[in-house]
Amino acid sequence: MLNELRPKVLAILNTNAELNERLQDICDLLQENISYYDWVGFYFKNGTKEELKLGPYSGEPTDHTIIPFGKGICGQVALSNENFVVPDVKAQDNYIACSINVKAEIVVPLFVNGENIGQIDIDSNTTDPFNKDDEEFLEFVNKEVAKIL
Repeated sequence: MLNELRPKVLAILNTNAELNERLQDICDLLQENISYYDWVGFYFKNGTKEELKLGPYSGEPTDHTIIPFGKGICGQVALSNENFVVPDVKAQDNYIACSINVKAEIVVPLFVNGENIGQIDIDSNTTDPFNKDDEEFLEFVNKEVAKIL
């Protein structure tokens, strides 16, 4: 399924639509087509501040529109520059709950010219659904997104 979505991701990114519209379309595509992707969103570095700001997303509304670096899974990825897969959010001390239904999370940083400028964040209401294929697919999405930023 993930590999089948690659050409669709490229098709969305290659349109002439506004940047946020293309990112929204990617969030919608992933959330609607991957059964265990219950919330899909992009966070971006908020100017020169040491915080992330929520960009386009698909799923339940969230109060977490600003996340300080180091806080939660997203904030940790902003500092580590590495993928973070959380099979069970209850086992994480530094976790910010977006919804009581969320059981797992994967966050993959988005690099432009070697700089971590944001990330894609996926929440799942299923425990331990993510594997290496998800990581590789989301890395692909971010590499392609980086080309239009």
